[in-house]
Amino acid sequence: MGANKAAPIVQVAVPTPVARLFDYRWSLDAPIPVAGMRVAVMFRRRQLIGVVVSSSAESSVAPGRLKPVGSVIDSSPILPAEMMSLLVWAASYYHHPIGEVLAAALPRALRDGAPAALKQREIFTLAQRVDELMPTLGRAPVQRRLIERLADTGSADATSLSTISARWRASLAPLIERGSVTVTMSRSLPVNQAKSSGPGLVGEQAAALAAIVSSLGQQQTFLLNGVTGSGKTEVYLQAIEAARLRGEQVLVLVPEISLTPQLMGRFSARLSGCLVSLHSGLNDTERSQAWLLAALGHADVVVGTRSAVLVPLPRLGLVIVDEEHDGSLKQQDGFRYHARDLALMRGRDACCPVVLGSATPSFESLRNVAVDRFSELRLTARATGAQPPVLALVDIRQRALTEGLSERLVDAIAEHLDAGSQALVFINRRGFAPALLCNDCGDAADCQRCDAHMTVHAASGRLRCHHCGAERDLPVACASCGSVQLDRVGHGTERVAAALAEAFPDVEIARIDRDSTRKKGALEEQLERAVTGRARLLVGTQMLAKGHHFPALTLVGVLDADRGLFGTDFRSLEQMGQLILQVAGRAGRESAQGMVMIQTRNPDNPMLQTLIAEGYDAFAEVAMQERRVAGWPPFGHVALIRSDAVNPQRPIEFLDTVADFLGKDLEARDAVGEVELLGPAPAPMERLAGRYRARLLLLGDSRAKLHTTLARLASVIDALEGARQVRWSIDVDPADLF
Repeated sequence: MGANKAAPIVQVAVPTPVARLFDYRWSLDAPIPVAGMRVAVMFRRRQLIGVVVSSSAESSVAPGRLKPVGSVIDSSPILPAEMMSLLVWAASYYHHPIGEVLAAALPRALRDGAPAALKQREIFTLAQRVDELMPTLGRAPVQRRLIERLADTGSADATSLSTISARWRASLAPLIERGSVTVTMSRSLPVNQAKSSGPGLVGEQAAALAAIVSSLGQQQTFLLNGVTGSGKTEVYLQAIEAARLRGEQVLVLVPEISLTPQLMGRFSARLSGCLVSLHSGLNDTERSQAWLLAALGHADVVVGTRSAVLVPLPRLGLVIVDEEHDGSLKQQDGFRYHARDLALMRGRDACCPVVLGSATPSFESLRNVAVDRFSELRLTARATGAQPPVLALVDIRQRALTEGLSERLVDAIAEHLDAGSQALVFINRRGFAPALLCNDCGDAADCQRCDAHMTVHAASGRLRCHHCGAERDLPVACASCGSVQLDRVGHGTERVAAALAEAFPDVEIARIDRDSTRKKGALEEQLERAVTGRARLLVGTQMLAKGHHFPALTLVGVLDADRGLFGTDFRSLEQMGQLILQVAGRAGRESAQGMVMIQTRNPDNPMLQTLIAEGYDAFAEVAMQERRVAGWPPFGHVALIRSDAVNPQRPIEFLDTVADFLGKDLEARDAVGEVELLGPAPAPMERLAGRYRARLLLLGDSRAKLHTTLARLASVIDALEGARQVRWSIDVDPADLF
């Protein structure tokens, strides 16, 4: 249809899966809204909140078919020009509908049309003497820390108290109810006062800080490659203070919500100004208010998980990504962005430095250092002067194990406990046992919705699927043959903790995994027991591997280390090395040297030997040579087309159609060989939550050529045969191939 002149046209991004803008007629007696402002529009008989992207004098749609803009919500752009530019780019790079990308940048309350205005803040004040209140609290570590904060500061707002725990509000509620804490409202902005100053830095720390500070006001990317305990956070703090004194905002990204309160606690003790945190533990009102403090320029420091990278920051002067290697920085559904990569774009757009910190950098970052895209800052020694831990492989071939524990490891635990130290046993499997098998017929208790065994949770007497969440009671007899000879096969954190409790009955044990920390305040309580040394034996999953400091911990035992050696994903080996060294880094961070014992049935594996004997750099170099030969990232570029449906044939059939289109398109463009198509094939776990899944992998040595191919696919994929019978997605730079 040809262009038709009409009333002014407003192009709106609507939060729907349709990958285009929609034209609306402007008929209100007011100035035409500009890009970044929210408007209410009718879309398929529903009123939705969209974001204006542009305006025009004409539309390709006939004037009579254009719906009018219903109302304008904002008087000025809620998403300023620099954020609109980034988000439009991100929609193009990740081949995701622009309306959903813009919606992802807004907190829920603002997505639903709430006014972009700061509300009065709650101010919490202690109304009872501390010496009277503390004895009434019992074992409630979060409540104790809240009371200590209020006693120290006189009063505090939600932003300050949220640095203590992600679940601070639930812990404070009983104190408010009984009158121990009062709540008043204030319109003043939150301002934190530093309570201590940092140490003077020397050596590598001082050099790293100097390099970052000298680059303020310039676009530069640093990889802060520092061993665990080397003082990366101290470098962050002093760099943040330098940026704050220049009047600039700082964005700090962390991979996990559990790390946010800890980091904010350290920041609030050291930094003055307005500090806010953004994470999934906030309610909708708290999140929108923290978002507005950042977006309106009031917040000096913003600490958050991956979605914080999408927050407007008008004075942005420094970006820090802690644990930049962590897979949690990649969004795994919907708008599948990588927060680290968007952080690099934020630094480019704001012309400011970006600091990527890790003890085990991603192969992508190491490659960027090698080709001089990033500048490397190394911290090779622990800040306390402590020696690095000694790593040793424990050969468990043909050795009797007690609930997954070797005799050598149990003896070492006893030795360290006798010396007054703590020990940590790491197994990246929660539950009691990964499978329940019939000893007579061999039948397994499988999930009815997934291609997976259900995990035994003995304490609750339940079977649970760790993939879809389904659960049922533990059976007393085999469903196939009726036998009562049921074996609990394999080991999880619950089983290991029970075995250690039997071996060391007088030692307090803290088990830290997703199950044991599910209740509000449970994670904080368990970490409190671990940090104070009250719990001298720690058992946990990768929740314990990141960012925690246990002063008395001198021994780490790693169980089931071999899983990463035989993973089907091209990142399995990299992730194994990172996880082992991250958890190893918890040991010996104070005066006593740490010991790390890694149980394995493959002690002669060359990659394990390299990791233990030569360290992460040598391990990464060897592993990356294998990637180079195969053309995998960081030497090639990957995208994954996923498809799933209730019908088992449709996902593969649809991806066959996609592959056929891509093959013909590459041939028509004389581009055969520029992009390699691998598959389609069923996913490693074909059935998940009752849906069958398939994948098609695109591998190219040129990012530009891969994206040209993806763009051509994205423009037609909705119209391909079978597209409406499946759910499909495009994942650029996937974190895994699952």
